[in-house]
Amino acid sequence: MHVPLSSPDIGPEERELVNRVLDSNILSIGPMVEQFEKMVAGYLGVKDTVAVSSGTGGLHLAISALGIGPGDQVITTPFSFVASSNCVLYARARPVFADIEPETLNIDPGCVEALLTPQTRAILPVHVFGHPADMGALGDIAARHGLAVIEDACEAIGAGCNGKMAGGMGDAGVLAFYPNKQITTGEGGIIATDNPGLAGLCRSMRNQGRSSGDAWLRHVRLGYNYRLDELSAALGVAQIKRIDGILARREQVAGYYNTRLAGMKGVITPRVRPGVNMSWFVYVIRLERGISRDRVMQYLRENGVDCRPYFKPIHLQPYFQQLFGYREGSFPHTERAALSTLALPFFNRITEKQMDYVTEVLAEALCRQ
Repeated sequence: MHVPLSSPDIGPEERELVNRVLDSNILSIGPMVEQFEKMVAGYLGVKDTVAVSSGTGGLHLAISALGIGPGDQVITTPFSFVASSNCVLYARARPVFADIEPETLNIDPGCVEALLTPQTRAILPVHVFGHPADMGALGDIAARHGLAVIEDACEAIGAGCNGKMAGGMGDAGVLAFYPNKQITTGEGGIIATDNPGLAGLCRSMRNQGRSSGDAWLRHVRLGYNYRLDELSAALGVAQIKRIDGILARREQVAGYYNTRLAGMKGVITPRVRPGVNMSWFVYVIRLERGISRDRVMQYLRENGVDCRPYFKPIHLQPYFQQLFGYREGSFPHTERAALSTLALPFFNRITEKQMDYVTEVLAEALCRQ
């Protein structure tokens, strides 16, 4: 049996809306993008959203719209996909890393305040694997020091805490819709904000620096081609309509894994902080010390079970080491987590038979240690 790591949940409504766009002959800058933006804004409870070509592009625009640039610093986490720090470098600012909470794997607010300097302009938390960061504590730090908060909610649509949704708790939040995400547009992302000025800047910059009402060849600022196309937006409209069912199914799959893995020697299942609404992006277990994750992964793959280590610490990526001189030992909680995490197959249409097979093969792999 082969069990893939992820698979998008595409149904008849997605196909119908994509065909409707094809029949319309409007493939870019059209009504489907506007509809998708309005639907996501309503879902998140924010005033405005700006659809873009990727979560990476959304983070870049949010950072730029907040005026962050050369010489500035942004405090963020080293336990994330590299894009969350690359976007700071795009603006020629510097990402400054704070270590993570060992249990949630999110940025530790207790480490943030000691890193503040006169050059600090923003905090960029990442809601890792769909578990919200401690936005209350981070927001308090930001308010005391006059900092912006940019949420990387690219893995967390539908997550929340204290009555607020991930992506709607900072000055700007960014969601992403790559095919392995909870909902997908193929490639794509969205910026969420309650600040109309920031939204307007992002809308201009995503479209080559044009402002609303400008002639096609008039560009009032530096811009980029970060537009979301109509076909991708059509997928998004269909998916956001189904999001409650999609998220409920993912929670069901996570619960099934939790039950099957409970008590399995050597495995630590995901922890969810009380009061938090988790949105399951991936299902990541941790292996106890003394277990070779590489041998476990090799056995899983040899037996048809796709898996992946999540994440390699950003500060240990070769070019971050070259740029900033980071070495092993810089962020011990991040590094310990990165050596132990293992993502198992996780997607909406995974069957109980497939999940049984995954957990059986994992148990066999652990017995071989």
